[in-house]
Amino acid sequence: MLRTIAMVMSGDITITIPPISRLDNRQVSTVKALYAFALLLGVSLSLPFPLPALADSPVQEPGQAVIPTKVIPLIPDNDLSQWYTWLTDSGYEDPRHVFTVQPDGILRISGDGFGALTTKKEYANYLLIMEYRWGEKTWAPREQAAKDAGVLVHAQGIDGGYGWKDGQPGAWMPSFEFQIIEGGVGDLLVLSGRGKNGTQLNPSATVSVVRDRDGEPVWSSEGKPEVFRKGRVNWLGRDPDWQDRLGFRGKNDVESPGQAWTRIECICRDDELTYRVNGKLVNHITDVQPRQGKILVQTEGAEWFIRKLELHPLPEVQP
Repeated sequence: MLRTIAMVMSGDITITIPPISRLDNRQVSTVKALYAFALLLGVSLSLPFPLPALADSPVQEPGQAVIPTKVIPLIPDNDLSQWYTWLTDSGYEDPRHVFTVQPDGILRISGDGFGALTTKKEYANYLLIMEYRWGEKTWAPREQAAKDAGVLVHAQGIDGGYGWKDGQPGAWMPSFEFQIIEGGVGDLLVLSGRGKNGTQLNPSATVSVVRDRDGEPVWSSEGKPEVFRKGRVNWLGRDPDWQDRLGFRGKNDVESPGQAWTRIECICRDDELTYRVNGKLVNHITDVQPRQGKILVQTEGAEWFIRKLELHPLPEVQP
């Protein structure tokens, strides 16, 4: 059904296009150009609704965050329609099929390149449950490095805003990362970066930490609260002898060995984040800002697979 969106007041010209919710960037650009042309002619142009800004991504400006009231499968029936892709070398296109759902319903992330699968919606106050395992393939420049990936929550700003440099976008959005890397599953990474309109976004979190022998912060319930606006906070049992090499496994690691499935849980409750790996509490973060945002699944040079990715309503009692 066509809808009238503009009328030239000095004549009987009516312009019709599809409803505003179905406008894509090209169509929005056309309407804006028409509006500018009318102004140049000194013609008054009446619009019954405001023109949307051109999107920085395939998704228009975010609305109110979704708070789950029932289980939300993020990959239902082998369907990725709740997501879009961002890759540093191809933007919103995925010509190498980095993200694919296999016939058995398992999501494969090839690891070829850097970027993410990103939710179109923002979420808040949820329990994220993921079951993943590593694949065999690794890619340059991390062919011999520890297999690396992650899940980002409360992501805001622009795609590629983290790592933006000299006008070139990076791989991810400003956010909080649930690190998934050999030897470091459960680390917190605070990713600051570029927001919309060139603003700087600096997510902030408070973590109770102790310092290891190298001075690196490690989460501990008996530690001292510190504010982090960038950098990494190691999970509770991270091996101080950790090395960025393929196959590394620390003596206290709770990630399942080899290619066995690992279950992670990220509890996002108001201004808190709680990280669990195979049922074990490994990190706890408070005073989180922002408290809502998109969810990203990373590709970072290593093949990995996801068989479950769901958002659950928060339990009444913190598990």
